[in-house]
Amino acid sequence: MSELSVTALLIGSLFLILGSGVWIGLTLTGVAWIAMELFSSRPAGEAMALTIWGSSSSWTLTALPLFIWMGEILFRTKLSESMFKGLAPWVNWLPGRLLHTNVIGCTIFAAVSGSSAATCATIGKMTLPELTRRGYPQDQIIGSLAGAGTLGLLIPPSIIMIVYGVSAEVSISQLFVAGVLPGLLLASLFSGYLIVWSLLNPGKIPPTTEQFTFTQRVYESRHLIPVVGLIGAVLGSIYAGVATATEAAAVGVIGSFILSALQGSLNWSNFKEALMGATRLYCMIALILAGAAFLTLSMGYIGLPRHLAEYVSSLGLSPFLLILALTVFYSILGCFLDGISMVVLTMGVLLPTVQAAHIDLLWFGIFIVIVVEMAQITPPVGFNLFVLQGMTKKEITYIARVTLPFFFLMCAMVLLLWYFPQMATWLPGKM
Repeated sequence: MSELSVTALLIGSLFLILGSGVWIGLTLTGVAWIAMELFSSRPAGEAMALTIWGSSSSWTLTALPLFIWMGEILFRTKLSESMFKGLAPWVNWLPGRLLHTNVIGCTIFAAVSGSSAATCATIGKMTLPELTRRGYPQDQIIGSLAGAGTLGLLIPPSIIMIVYGVSAEVSISQLFVAGVLPGLLLASLFSGYLIVWSLLNPGKIPPTTEQFTFTQRVYESRHLIPVVGLIGAVLGSIYAGVATATEAAAVGVIGSFILSALQGSLNWSNFKEALMGATRLYCMIALILAGAAFLTLSMGYIGLPRHLAEYVSSLGLSPFLLILALTVFYSILGCFLDGISMVVLTMGVLLPTVQAAHIDLLWFGIFIVIVVEMAQITPPVGFNLFVLQGMTKKEITYIARVTLPFFFLMCAMVLLLWYFPQMATWLPGKM
């Protein structure tokens, strides 16, 4: 069979098995088994056992369940209430007023969560009822929350960055540092959009009922001390070079336990729920990673990455056109797969092509995170859309529509990152 026929067969098998409702991790394993059995002389069973064990026992990957556990612990504390009290006095003077608590809250929580869904759910539980009660427009509440919730992937620590770093053999610590400036700029774009929208629609923003002096604002900021302290402990240990990403994740778990105990929300029930929640989520991710590792191996044996790289190279695409094509590709792929599956499923194929185009893998990692963020808010498999649908009981099409402006802002962010690559490479170069 030709390479094109083999590719068509594997892609068809992938979507056929996915469409039948089989778990993503098992689907990837099944497609890899088909490829190894039909198009390779190596025994599929041996290859699967070795690959799954190797991918599951990676020391670098240890950071992943720890960060997930940290997010689960904080999800069950009074952190969200404290953050709202600390942020509200500072945004009352901005056009859009309390709508900015979605963006700022997600930006702050992203620095201790690493998960888009956890960031969206945690901040949403805090702001949705409060902003609705105060009369803010539903479309902007939900849209800004869905868009800003994706910052959980870009602002370190980030689960997607860990997965990409393991797949591409790029330093996770450097990826964390590289995501800081793009993450803050994207948050600024979100807030800028809210400001412009509010100026164009002044009647839709309720008038402020509270006035704060500077002294009062500073006093209310005491509620931000716990989360700022945890951010400082986790990221500071990485930036100072005293801890790896895995060790910093352990610091985050210990810090979240301390916060939970100090706030009086640490009990056996919360501990058990956080541990089980983290275990379930990580087991799902680990199964996806194991299946994707086996699929990557099988594609390597049948030569698909090399043939695809040769094909793309033969097209003569400039680096810019390649990045543009990948942006469209991932946006479409996000309609069918979650972010982690997108990364692990495509890295084995795309990395040779990206390296052939002389694109910095550190920069490419930040690009991948941004386009995966875009996929978090594309129907029908946008995780943030599912989270908000469960919280608001709105139709998924409505949530996708009100989130569309933030999708286009992420597209603009991709262009900014291309024309100003120093946003991703300058800070790691200072380490």
